[in-house]
Amino acid sequence: MNDTIYQAAALVIPLVIAIVFHEIAHGWTARALGDPTAEQLGRLTINPLKHVDLFGTIILPGILKLSGLPVFGWAKPVPVDFRRLNNPRRDMMLVGAAGPAMNFVMALGAAIVLGLIVRLYGGEHEPVGVAGFIVYSLAMFLQINIFLALFNLLPIPPFDGSHIVEGLLPDKAARAYSSTRRYALPVMIVVLVLLPRLGPGFDLIGRFVEPPFEWLINAYLGVVGIVAGR
Repeated sequence: MNDTIYQAAALVIPLVIAIVFHEIAHGWTARALGDPTAEQLGRLTINPLKHVDLFGTIILPGILKLSGLPVFGWAKPVPVDFRRLNNPRRDMMLVGAAGPAMNFVMALGAAIVLGLIVRLYGGEHEPVGVAGFIVYSLAMFLQINIFLALFNLLPIPPFDGSHIVEGLLPDKAARAYSSTRRYALPVMIVVLVLLPRLGPGFDLIGRFVEPPFEWLINAYLGVVGIVAGR
């Protein structure tokens, strides 16, 4: 039981931090580009309860986990009024990219801190107790941020990647693409849950997220090694 609680805490705490700052980054960027909606509605806060979506953050992932299906979910999106942005098409791309960018930056921060801890301990023995928990949590934080960034860059509404794609498309095609957002939940279930069960060739995560995830993990571990002096 203690081991289960230990692992759960080392997973949940980094996950919550990664999600909260991912969402706040959207709001910060929108505010900088002319839209203070998120700030006015009190969403630029580190209070995780402000960012939890009952269905997307708790109910759906729980159902998928209990059913043995691929787990995905979402936080409550930070509200952005594109009409208040200085350059709506361009700025929505920047707002969309801000969340994954924040995750990559936080992963870099985790790598640097891990490298400093390795340097401190000199590789003679592994940290235990509180220090061990911190190291384990940082390792989880590193992985969660990289995966969250890549997952959100998928060009599937309502993920962040869809805003980037929409901004790159011609106006007519962008409007047609944007109209698919109303079908976001069924599309996600089909693409991320049902299609992978047909075979590896239909596994979007396996084909387009896992390869760059593995590459980036190795790159960030390289940063750990550099900071640690190895």
